[in-house]
Amino acid sequence: MSQIEIKNLTKKFIQGSNEIYAVNNVSIQIEKGEMVAITGQSGSGKTTLLNLIGGIETPTSGSVSFDGINICELDNGELSKLRRTKIGYVFQDFNLIPILTVEENIQMPWLLNSQKVDKERLREIEHFLGLEERAHHLPSELSGGQRQRVAIARALINRPDIILADEPTGNLDRQMADEIMEYFIRLNKENITVILVTHEERYAEMCSRKIVISDGRILKD
Repeated sequence: MSQIEIKNLTKKFIQGSNEIYAVNNVSIQIEKGEMVAITGQSGSGKTTLLNLIGGIETPTSGSVSFDGINICELDNGELSKLRRTKIGYVFQDFNLIPILTVEENIQMPWLLNSQKVDKERLREIEHFLGLEERAHHLPSELSGGQRQRVAIARALINRPDIILADEPTGNLDRQMADEIMEYFIRLNKENITVILVTHEERYAEMCSRKIVISDGRILKD
């Protein structure tokens, strides 16, 4: 059984009398430990597909299963719990809470789960991503690369099985972007499944698998 199984996945929007297919009858199987790049032109449906995989958006039809569990059949509570425990999501615009420090932002999944803070795990993540000296800074006091590392730390804190990342290098300069990709490669070597959306061909080529989509359909896999 594949870790992630996507069957006939479709997301349709209605614009006036027109039907717009952001994702159109997509089927994919992803094995545990794969590092997959989803790439394509702007507006091709990359981010919508990632959001459907992560349960952030609801499909018009089709299914997404994790370890045999169809997440499209879960209620809101069950889906939220699955996202908090199995999936780490790294947003393109970081989505950090501006009034919280780096450390407080990283701990948010624990607070949402009413979990006790694991200081050893927190220090381990801060060290892995080089954030020890920024732990008590606010997001506004960080560079773009540092904010992205905080977003990655928050995604990792619950030891997820899967990392989903939407254009994680899109807001960064070349040097910082290269560093962020190295972090994802290191995570993947620890047998964490990584799926990232990118428009950068050189980063897509670093992944073990590249899926190209166009007009919501798979063009190449």
